[in-house]
Amino acid sequence: LSEVIRNGKKVQSGIFKQPVEGPIKVRSLGLEGDYQANKKLHGGADKAICVYPAEHYDLWRDELMKPDLSFGDFGENLTILGLREDTVCIGDRFRIGSVEVVVTQPREPCVTLNARFGLADLAMRFQNSGRSGFYFSVIKEGSLNRGDKIECIFKDQNQVSVSEFNHVLNGDPGLEGIMRRASKVSALPKKLKDKLLKHLSSL
Repeated sequence: LSEVIRNGKKVQSGIFKQPVEGPIKVRSLGLEGDYQANKKLHGGADKAICVYPAEHYDLWRDELMKPDLSFGDFGENLTILGLREDTVCIGDRFRIGSVEVVVTQPREPCVTLNARFGLADLAMRFQNSGRSGFYFSVIKEGSLNRGDKIECIFKDQNQVSVSEFNHVLNGDPGLEGIMRRASKVSALPKKLKDKLLKHLSSL
C-alpha cells in the first residue's frame, strides 16, 4: 500500500502496481500479494481481479500527454491484449494458466484515480470514455504467468457487453432491453442485479 493525497488528506491506496515475474497464485479474492485499502469499493469476490485492455494505453498517452504511461498505472491487476469492452460480455468465462475467471462488471473508477495522476476530472473522463476495463471473479483458483494465453471457455447467452453495461451505469436513456438481458446474467453481482430489477419494475 502507498499514500496518496485525496481531497487534501493522506490516504492509503493500492492503486500503485508493479510488474511481477514468475508464476502468481490466484485465490478467490485475487492475486497473491495484492492489497486494497478501501474494502467497501475495491476487492471482494466480485471484484477479485481488475483487468484493463492494453490497447487503450496509447490513447491515454496522447490524451493525457504522458508518453511514459506504463501498464498497471491505472491500478489494474492484469493488463491484457485482445479483450476489449465492446467484445467482452458480462458472464463470459476465460482460462488463464490454470485459473478460470468470469467477467462480473465494468470498472467504475473512483477519485483515487484523480489523486494518482493529479487530475481532478480523470475518473469522470475514464468513465465517459467507455475505456473502463472490467472485473473478473475467480471460479477456479490456480496460478498464472505473465504472457499466458487467455482462452474463452464460455460465452454468456445474454450477450451484454461491458460497453453496453457502461451505458447503463452512466444512466443513458432507452436501455430497457439491455437492462432486461443484464438482469438474467448469473455472474452480475446481486447489488447491481437488484438495482436493475427495481428500475425495471418501476417502468
